[in-house]
Amino acid sequence: MKTHLLAIIAILILLVGCSQATQTANPGWLDQLIKQYESEPVGSPPLSIWRYDYKDQIVYFVSARCCDIYSTLFDADGNILCAPDGGIAGAGDGRCSDFFTQRTNEQLIWQDPR
Repeated sequence: MKTHLLAIIAILILLVGCSQATQTANPGWLDQLIKQYESEPVGSPPLSIWRYDYKDQIVYFVSARCCDIYSTLFDADGNILCAPDGGIAGAGDGRCSDFFTQRTNEQLIWQDPR
């Protein structure tokens, strides 16, 4: 009886550990965005997603794919806040021109490994 109980406990611990290993600390919308990017052709330079603190909130910065294309800054809920850089002049859309000087706590979330 004790052996069966120990075996059941060991299996439960293993199952919990496996299910946690497949989860990320990212919001669900961000994991979906990463899956979308992984299904698209590689950008030049490859895309990356960074987490920052900016204006008392968590934000996610997606680098621009190339040249004159805007980068994108998302809030924690996945809403687009602005384009900090990119575009023809390279200065973004002007709605968050202080992003690069005011952001803190940089964390790389994902970078296209291809």
